[in-house]
Amino acid sequence: GGSVKAEKMPEGEKTRQCKPEEQQQQKEEKREGLIEFYSSYQELFQFFCSNTTIHGAIRLVCSKKNKMKTAFWSVLFFLTFGLMYWQFGILYRQYFSYPVNLNLNLNSDRLTFPAVTLCTLNPYRYSAIRKELDNLDQITRQTLLDLYDYNMSLPQSNWSTSSTQKRSPRSLFHHIQRHPLRRQKRDNLVNLPENSPSVDKNDWKIGFVLCSENNKDCFHQAYSSGVDAVREWYSFHYINILAQVPDAKALDESDFENFIYSCRFNEATCDKANYTHFHHPLYGNCYTFNDNSSRLWTSSMPGINNGLSLVVRTEQNDFIPLLSTVTGARVMVHDQNEPAFMDDGGFNVRPGIETSISMRKEMTVRLGGSYSDCTEDGSDVPVQNLYSSRYTEQVCIRSCFQLNMVKRCGCAYYFYPLPKGAEYCDYTKHVSWGYCYYKLLAEFKANVLGCFHKCRKPCKMTQYQLSAGYSRWPSAVSEDWVFHVLSQQNKYNITSKRNGVAKVNIFFEEWNYKTSGESPAFTVVTLLSQLGNQWSLWFGSSVLSVIELAELILDFIAITVILAFRWFRSRQKLSPLGPSPNSHDNSAFQDEAPALGAPHRFTVEAVVTTLPSYNSLEPRGPSRDGQVGQE
Repeated sequence: GGSVKAEKMPEGEKTRQCKPEEQQQQKEEKREGLIEFYSSYQELFQFFCSNTTIHGAIRLVCSKKNKMKTAFWSVLFFLTFGLMYWQFGILYRQYFSYPVNLNLNLNSDRLTFPAVTLCTLNPYRYSAIRKELDNLDQITRQTLLDLYDYNMSLPQSNWSTSSTQKRSPRSLFHHIQRHPLRRQKRDNLVNLPENSPSVDKNDWKIGFVLCSENNKDCFHQAYSSGVDAVREWYSFHYINILAQVPDAKALDESDFENFIYSCRFNEATCDKANYTHFHHPLYGNCYTFNDNSSRLWTSSMPGINNGLSLVVRTEQNDFIPLLSTVTGARVMVHDQNEPAFMDDGGFNVRPGIETSISMRKEMTVRLGGSYSDCTEDGSDVPVQNLYSSRYTEQVCIRSCFQLNMVKRCGCAYYFYPLPKGAEYCDYTKHVSWGYCYYKLLAEFKANVLGCFHKCRKPCKMTQYQLSAGYSRWPSAVSEDWVFHVLSQQNKYNITSKRNGVAKVNIFFEEWNYKTSGESPAFTVVTLLSQLGNQWSLWFGSSVLSVIELAELILDFIAITVILAFRWFRSRQKLSPLGPSPNSHDNSAFQDEAPALGAPHRFTVEAVVTTLPSYNSLEPRGPSRDGQVGQE
């Protein structure tokens, strides 16, 4: 019925009444669509500057009639913004540098006594390698005679020099001849003949030659001191002898009673359950006290009478003089479950002297993660721990060197733990391991291997600060009865009273111990507080002002999106598809079709209404609404 009524209304009248209403509706829809996002950027910024709580923004609106003031306040406003965000950048850079505060605390409590390692400083002539050591001593005696005209006295031996030289080609003599100890001219005297009168004995360097397996590359391991050269050369061959012993237990010839004459802790006598034993190639038999984690000593009070007191034998019998050139004992204080690196942290005890060592405990706790490059337990360090102890930096460094030694040289260095599947270096199996070792050692010291970068400090460390005092012991008036009692108790005749014994006292100086801890110096709360201070300084506003600024940014983005969408639709309307040749009569209705939502319906309607009315002489009839009203 509606379609029939539409046919009775002239088309011209209907079009004139529809277009004003559609334009009015489009204007209302346009205003309603942008009422929340403003109609332009100018309206947005004008509303923001007039209503924001940020100081100075209102001046941009109030002074809009004065262009000079507007320009001045605009420059000042944006300059202030730039300075504020420059300060923000400094604060953010400081925050992401992760600074820390150092906190020092003094604690008072009963202290767990540390582990104490004591070595004899007497490399023992073990029965398992006595034959090889006698041969080495004979060759060394001849070497010193040739170089320094010194005839070294040797202990009685059943092995003569002649029998040593008649051994197989792979014998000790053969390998020593391959690495001889000899003189070398200094660099500035290389071109002078050996018998030149300008060449003095002091102008020579002493060392030994190390060559690669094919003898294509050799270098002279030289030393400025002849004593150092002889000891290093002798140690090199001594290590090879030790490495040939298949079972390390064959070197376990510990005699605790003949080294420790007396042991007391907290006025109580020590026993064998309080120490463990190990052998060091250079320092001899070593004993570690209080290393048992199940029965740790605890100091009830500070002072010399509440610590560890030891009387040790320092007289050297059956020793190796070319390895040990000092007399006494070596002591190191360290934490439990940490290996005793006697070269790094130990010190010597003099014979005939009472050494009193007072300790102060210090604990260091570092922040991990982004605050420092420390490690909790070493699990994140790319180096395998070869020691049966917890992670320390020295444990990691030595493990790193040993792993590189096995990788480069095909064998392990005798001083460090043996990796799985590897064997210790000796020149009966690895002819050029010495050449490889000294080359690798030079790279290690120059940090070419990267061990010092890979091995990080632990986040928790316990250290003991030591201070020592010395006095003569026993005194001149008491030494007779003291030595007599010791000789009767230990059934040992002390031949040298001055160099025969030494006394060591190790104790806590005080109950207080220091803890150094780290805490973040710049937290999120501190950052927000500093940012708020800067914002208030430059604009005198609050957190709500920041929200207003965020709202301005969101409104700006929303307006940009809406205007871009409208511009895109307007371009589509201005560029319609070209009309077909047979549809020139329907061009007026094709423009209206995209504005409505049902194109199929208007296609049918166009067919009905394009026919002219026979009852009208006007080119366009009245609108559909007017016709319906007349009916």
